[in-house]
Amino acid sequence: MMNFLCILEVFLILYPLSTNTIRCYKCEATNECKTINNDVSSKNYYHSSDNVEIIECEYYCWKSVSLGNVYRGCARKRCAISHTAGTFSSSVCCGTDYCNGINRINISMSGGDSKIPSFLTESLAQCDPEMYELIRKEKQRQIRGLEMIASENFTSRGVLETLGSCLTNKYSEGYPGVRYYGGNEIIDQIETLTQKRALVAFGLDENEWGVNVQPLSGCPANFAVYSALLEPHSRIMGLDLPDGGHLSHGYATPTKKISFTSVYFENMPYKVNTQTGLIDYEELARTAKLFRPKIIIAGISCYSRNLEYDKFRQICDDVGAILLADMAHVSGLVAAKVVADPFAYADIVTTTTHKSLRGPRAAMIFYRKGPKRPQVTNKTDNSVQMYDYEKKINEAIFPGLQGGPHNNAIGAIAVALKQVASDEFKTYAQQVVKNAKQLVATLQEKGYTFVSGGTDTHLALLDLRPLGLDGAKVERVLEVAAITVNKNTCPGDKSALKPSGIRFGTPALTTRGFKENDIIQVAIFIDRAVQIARNVNESNPNQTVKDFKANMKLDQYAQKLDELKEEIETFAAKFPMPGYESI
Repeated sequence: MMNFLCILEVFLILYPLSTNTIRCYKCEATNECKTINNDVSSKNYYHSSDNVEIIECEYYCWKSVSLGNVYRGCARKRCAISHTAGTFSSSVCCGTDYCNGINRINISMSGGDSKIPSFLTESLAQCDPEMYELIRKEKQRQIRGLEMIASENFTSRGVLETLGSCLTNKYSEGYPGVRYYGGNEIIDQIETLTQKRALVAFGLDENEWGVNVQPLSGCPANFAVYSALLEPHSRIMGLDLPDGGHLSHGYATPTKKISFTSVYFENMPYKVNTQTGLIDYEELARTAKLFRPKIIIAGISCYSRNLEYDKFRQICDDVGAILLADMAHVSGLVAAKVVADPFAYADIVTTTTHKSLRGPRAAMIFYRKGPKRPQVTNKTDNSVQMYDYEKKINEAIFPGLQGGPHNNAIGAIAVALKQVASDEFKTYAQQVVKNAKQLVATLQEKGYTFVSGGTDTHLALLDLRPLGLDGAKVERVLEVAAITVNKNTCPGDKSALKPSGIRFGTPALTTRGFKENDIIQVAIFIDRAVQIARNVNESNPNQTVKDFKANMKLDQYAQKLDELKEEIETFAAKFPMPGYESI
């Protein structure tokens, strides 16, 4: 066999199968392989050129260049003939595992007459170049721009690998130990691990708190809580959307119920003080005594100050309401103990996992269990009352609102939560808040106004009314200049389509390594873009957003925007980006 391979090797060197094929050659452990595969760096490797034909290699590393992108990987004990490096795509194996591409060839060779369509084992670049190219372009947009949407972040490669793993294949209706499908032994271990890591991340006692990690996202998580604990048309209170609340907390206009929370439950919003931009807790207390809600929600989507959970707790106790804390935006900051912690006061806590927590698109529901706190029992005798949230919430998720959970997302939550427990993440969360404060301070020095006067968290809401602008126009100018933000209502606004504010967030930029000095430069870019927006708007202050966007293309404005965009893209591209190299 070895003689045959040696002859074949010589033949391939002299007569390659294609002009793109170059024989791999044996080499010592290279820096490339050491970087990827430290634990076997003393082994013999085969190192390839841009495209390779693997004949027989016990240990080897490969490198492939496709569409200007570089892919690298390590593999062990695999054989393949007539196989080009492009098939490997971006699959990378750690330790002494195998690359997906190599494993495919191995299976194909040992499968007898059985065959499967090639697209089932091809890389995305091979099986769907059109989609690959679109994703690659989006990756480039993220790298070359400044992502400042407060609800966005750049997750880790480990999270992305878990999301794209074989966990996607498994169906697992039910909960660990109680499934409606077989073959869930490993899935049970993954979900249990995720639950344990969730409690550890927030410093919770497993005897006092439980967690459901199956919600698909934040809105379904909140709706599951309502469905579990309320009858239809029960009453809830949440922060009004224009004042910084979230749609899932219930929102309706005078003529239409916008959120389905408002369709199925009766909602009374509480407000901020229009002068200070801060929640009016005294008014909330008065309204709660009149409205008598079953649940009061302490949660935000664009409120930049710490929530005073102790005041929420007192108001809930006064009216016999459940306190639901929605920490979707700040959960990463809560875990790092850089903002107010809801767990000391709340009965139930919901969160997404993809914002400041920097995980996958998913959600979690934390619930109290065990004996109730004495102040909420309303009992004069010594009998012990127990929280009954666990069964109700679990049944609301499944079978109430969902079927099979997304196991790839649950596994990815666990990966993110392991990172959250690290000292590096705590440093990251601290820097997120520092950067947000620096952004506000720099723009305030330039004369800009922020709702509530500043921030305690990861976000800040710029009020454009003093400039005679609206959020829709400024959002578009910033987007053309490669700064991604979102228009947002300010307290007192009547329209969500033409709001007065711009919401900024710093989690994504901080993930890329931005510090205060970098944020100062970002603020300078923002100021330049806003000044261009003012110039366009002053040509006709009453112009519609559609006309404004058309006028932006006039030469006197377009040239300035092009110059600004080029500067921003050059600046942004200097910072590292987590995840894969190409997509």
